[in-house]
Amino acid sequence: MSEIKFGTDGWRGVIARDFTFANVGRVGAALAAYLRDPQRKEMRVYREWGVTWRPAEAGVLVGYDTRFLSREFATELARALIAGGVPAWITAEPVPTPALSFFVRQEGLAGGVMITASHNPPEYNGVKFKPEYGGSATEEITKEIEARLPPSPPPLVDNTIPTQSIREAYLEKIRKAVDLGAIRRAPLFPVVDAMYGSARGYLVEILRELRLPFLAIRAGRDPLFGGKKPEPIAENMGPLRAVIRGMRGRVRGRIIVGLVTDGDGDRAAAMDETGEFVDTHRTASLLLWHLFHHRKIRGPVLKSFALTDMVKKIAEEEGVPCHEIKIGFKWAVEGLVTGQAMFGGEESGGYGYSWHLPERDGILSNLLLLESVSVTGKPLSALIQELFARFGPHYYSRRDLHLPDRLAVMEKLAKKPPEELAGHVVKTVEDLDGIKLRFDRGWVLFRASGTEPILRLYCEMDDAKEVAKVLAAAENLVKGGLL
Repeated sequence: MSEIKFGTDGWRGVIARDFTFANVGRVGAALAAYLRDPQRKEMRVYREWGVTWRPAEAGVLVGYDTRFLSREFATELARALIAGGVPAWITAEPVPTPALSFFVRQEGLAGGVMITASHNPPEYNGVKFKPEYGGSATEEITKEIEARLPPSPPPLVDNTIPTQSIREAYLEKIRKAVDLGAIRRAPLFPVVDAMYGSARGYLVEILRELRLPFLAIRAGRDPLFGGKKPEPIAENMGPLRAVIRGMRGRVRGRIIVGLVTDGDGDRAAAMDETGEFVDTHRTASLLLWHLFHHRKIRGPVLKSFALTDMVKKIAEEEGVPCHEIKIGFKWAVEGLVTGQAMFGGEESGGYGYSWHLPERDGILSNLLLLESVSVTGKPLSALIQELFARFGPHYYSRRDLHLPDRLAVMEKLAKKPPEELAGHVVKTVEDLDGIKLRFDRGWVLFRASGTEPILRLYCEMDDAKEVAKVLAAAENLVKGGLL
């Protein structure tokens, strides 16, 4: 049996090598043991956060995405839960993660499990656990689950697992969370890109109800995701860019808005009417600005260590605190559950709202972007330029380097960070999560992935050319032996 470790949001592995039916059964057995332990009541989420404890008998719903064998893995995990004395169901179809999290909280279940590897390559699959509050499991919880992993899978009965449909309950929640009237009245033409993920059909159903013209791409089921990772980053946006640029001049009197969700629907990004990708940093900034200035929702903000400085500037202008947190949405959960934060955002495209769920929701985030365009009457490109005029230009890019010795590289970098990079003097070194070198005009962050053999380089500067220069120098630093 291979080692099972929960990372930033769950356990992931390569199908048939690490992610096997045997290992999924072991995770199910560990979850059952954790849920049936009466000492679970003493954990922080119940003692300090005010979360209502649910007994194991309240049951667990297991959802799954569109990946290879996801439904079969979900069935295996549900059987392991039942063998461990915990009632379990599986969803009737592939579902987005935020829909599962919502249903767990609404129905008062003991928890939910999502079979998904989110944005990882198609050869991966994974397990996300969602406790009673309907959000990412904390590190305290995942350590308790890991501690209960049996050395071998439990014996299972080949019984039929009941199914549960959750689609309409979630959609009804979403309909109430946005101003559908404003969206209906606006001259919009959304292009919806589900990246073959499990959020396919959700935005489309709402747009169809609103009688808006729209186009849906990558809306079928493809376990290989068209040969790309289902991650909303620039290099994976070729199909959406081609469609939008092909529409220019042919769609008159309407604002084209590209809306993107990832493999399991908890992340969002966008594309403007010209076919320019609106990366996750600009998406986060647009959302926060919209909440403050159009929705009139105020409250403290949480931003991940790798997210744009523009989020902090927007919060500071509004006079609300902005707290920096580690990478991984589990670090935002406490603030959103307790109401100590109104908004949580991360570089990967996950945005959560205390008034909705303590969970990333790519579907709601896309509708909020549409709402912003609707109430202003301005395309995304104009809204971004307004933010730049107010807070200064912010350009960003990221490189993912396949580096099996990434941990050794990070150790060297931590011991002796450079004093200068690409002509920029390092003013400060920050180590909240990885190593961030901060310059007068921006920053670069080095961080080892928790789920893949990858070293990620993140960079934000006030000029796009400087971003490219700094990333090239950073890559040379870690790959060229300059450490």
